[in-house]
Amino acid sequence: MIAPLRALATRWTTAVPVVAVLLLVLTWGRDLPGGLVALVTLVLAASVLAAVHHAEVVAHRVGEPFGSLVLAVAVTVIEVALIVTLMIDGGDQSATLARDTVFAAVMITVNGILGISLLVGSLRHGTAVFNSEGTGAALATVATLATLSLVLPTFTTSKPGPEFSTVQLTFAAVSSLVLYGLFVATQTVRHRDYFLPVVRQGETVKPEEHAPAPSTRTAMISLGLLGLALIGVVGLAKGVSPTIESGVEAAGLGHSVVGVIIALLVLLPETIAAVRAARRNQVQTSMNLALGSAMASIGLTIPAVALASLWLTGPLVLGLGNTHMVLLALTMVVGALTVVPGRATPLQGGVHLVLLAAYLELAINP
Repeated sequence: MIAPLRALATRWTTAVPVVAVLLLVLTWGRDLPGGLVALVTLVLAASVLAAVHHAEVVAHRVGEPFGSLVLAVAVTVIEVALIVTLMIDGGDQSATLARDTVFAAVMITVNGILGISLLVGSLRHGTAVFNSEGTGAALATVATLATLSLVLPTFTTSKPGPEFSTVQLTFAAVSSLVLYGLFVATQTVRHRDYFLPVVRQGETVKPEEHAPAPSTRTAMISLGLLGLALIGVVGLAKGVSPTIESGVEAAGLGHSVVGVIIALLVLLPETIAAVRAARRNQVQTSMNLALGSAMASIGLTIPAVALASLWLTGPLVLGLGNTHMVLLALTMVVGALTVVPGRATPLQGGVHLVLLAAYLELAINP
């Protein structure tokens, strides 16, 4: 009975990414009627589930922390491509697109993914246990990247408004790449043990405790299908965004809500993967996904938009407003207090989820 179910799961997770990309090609740049929007949304949801499946196959093959790094970077690279494409097409209206998207990703990952993972892990296993050294290093890097890229532009005076000058933007872009590269080297080479799942006694989970890893061929196929699924997720999300935008406008909500909705859709694969890891008592993997995604979002997006600004004629607004700076500061303080003990109860998860709810509420009702 189990074998046929596994075969069925393999077939649909193989077919869905291909169908998603074909549907994306057929619908790209077109106005979608209501019925087609429903079909695109259904395929989008299936692509999210397929992406999670293939990410877990790759992660099982390469092990942690490489597995969570693959999913975080793959999602972010495609997300960056989408941001740059929208900036090129949007003109002056897209001046704040990079800032809004990056900040939304930070709040969703650091408060949403991290919070729900801690809540699920602690409710299921009593206490959510993780490595404070690795998680603390990741949070410190996220805080530094966010401050350099999203807070400082509000206070610089070389250009009017919350914008960087060319020299300042270049420094922010180079610093983002250097910090992200340094973190990846730390995570995967020098101090890999800081980012491995731990058990209650603080010992790392040994590879032999898991089921046999898939073959290299299977992992490579899943890696290719993961890329197709993520392209489908981001591209189809862009396709339904005009419908979402019309609904948001009809509801009298701010335009930034569209970016929040798209960010939530794009980050669904990482969210589902993180929750599944937390249910297996591998909260460190969930933390790697959450903070790694936030870090990749800043570390790759800022250099990309800095490069794109060379041929874009409109302004590039990166500085956050006062309300968002307060939320960012509170998120980092609470995150530090969560990380230091190396364990968490449902309270810490609930606090982070309340911060996410506050951000969403202020996006809807500024």
